[in-house]
Amino acid sequence: MKAIIHSGRSGLRGLQYTSFTSRAPGFGEVKIQLKSAGLNHRDLFIMAGRTTHDAPLIPGSDGAGIIVETGEGVIHHSVGNKVIILPTLGWKCAADVPIVPEIIGGPTDGTLAQYITIPAENALLKPSHLTWEEAGVLPLSALTAYRALFTRGGLQQGEHVLIPGIGGGVATCALLMAVSAGAKVTVTSRSEFKRQEAIQLGAVQAFGSHEDWRQHNEIGPVDLILDSIGQALFPQYFNMIRPGGRIVMYGASSGDDLTVPIRSIFFPQVSLVGTSMGSHEEFVQMLQWVEDHNIHPVIDSVYPIQDTAKAFERMEKGEQFGNLAIRIE
Repeated sequence: MKAIIHSGRSGLRGLQYTSFTSRAPGFGEVKIQLKSAGLNHRDLFIMAGRTTHDAPLIPGSDGAGIIVETGEGVIHHSVGNKVIILPTLGWKCAADVPIVPEIIGGPTDGTLAQYITIPAENALLKPSHLTWEEAGVLPLSALTAYRALFTRGGLQQGEHVLIPGIGGGVATCALLMAVSAGAKVTVTSRSEFKRQEAIQLGAVQAFGSHEDWRQHNEIGPVDLILDSIGQALFPQYFNMIRPGGRIVMYGASSGDDLTVPIRSIFFPQVSLVGTSMGSHEEFVQMLQWVEDHNIHPVIDSVYPIQDTAKAFERMEKGEQFGNLAIRIE
């Protein structure tokens, strides 16, 4: 089969489109002919940390395709099923949080290939209203957003959600889900284009990430903040959040180290909550939510698999609004 392989160098310089041996399914596994895949910042972090001594790896955590072979013991899938891939391995129940979730695409081979072999439980039927490209980019971003909003964030209808740094896959999925849940959504971005795109998707307020947020509080204090930025914007959150509000943290794009204003947390009784990825249980719930509310993930652009490096370059520059899809012939 043809695949995107990362080997020999760190970062994007280690990517090549070449031939690679596909694996037959073992007990409880299915082999999928991939029709599409999606890119995540996680892929960039993994490639940046790999060295010349690491074995070749097929990156990619998101994908969708058609089952072409089933292993012994598989009873709930048949050849020809159109499926979407759950990236997290072995995490069944939302409450049973692993120390670090194991994800397809590192250390195991991922979805940027013509075929992938995975546990049958990680292949779920594709929502029929999604195109192949939409299904291919949905899994990790939508799962992360769903857990952050509902499982960890406890979002309720009518609440006010703040999504700083709108533009990436998780943030845009969270915007769509929050709007569909009946929440009011405020977003921030350095880009006027991204702010206006968010308004078109249902955000009621959008302003610059590095403005004084206290000047933009026309619709009242915030109940829930989804934080993927970290230290660059963290001090601003306490100008927006209501007493008893929640800050759910799922990323740290501006760095890990924070100076936390402790009195700004315990006096107004603000909750700081961490989250990452999601379980099989939540993936099923997320797919049902997407179907029930006819949600289509935002796709910035679609690249053929041989141009995957160009797609990663766009992500690295932070130019995209929504998800970057890879079409696999």
